[in-house]
Amino acid sequence: MPAFRCILLCYDGTREGQHALKDGAALAQDLKAEVHVLSVVNNAVWAYAADITSATAAEVVTESARSLLEEGLKKLASRGLRATGHFALGDPLDQIPFFADDLKADLIVVGHRHTSRLARWWGGRNDGLLLDRVSCSVLVTMGPETGTGEAGVETVSADVTVRPVV
Repeated sequence: MPAFRCILLCYDGTREGQHALKDGAALAQDLKAEVHVLSVVNNAVWAYAADITSATAAEVVTESARSLLEEGLKKLASRGLRATGHFALGDPLDQIPFFADDLKADLIVVGHRHTSRLARWWGGRNDGLLLDRVSCSVLVTMGPETGTGEAGVETVSADVTVRPVV
């Protein structure tokens, strides 16, 4: 198995994202790897429902992304892992490869959501493109829902990198 020294955990707060965070954290602990958490808010989704020129809408989305990222960092801290947080607005298929390359990640951990062919066609999803856009290994996690409440969660001060879409 290749040495995974730098692991990028992709976290969006969903059941699948929670499972990716949990599995990635366990692997990072075993390997004593450097850990980064990336939360991406897909601006195409929220811009469709809101006036994209509205500063209030952008602030709400940015605050939501920060909260989501802090949630992921707290979950890792409760497991004894210190991680650096990053969040971005944009298409996850663009942002994940960018951060993986920028951080020189050896492994990306993402969750998988089962969807029908019709749902993928209707939603325009093409998850396979991520594998074509990265130059490191990708671990796709699958599994049951993880609990949302964790006892003994401590607050961690973490460096957070913001990469706005230009």
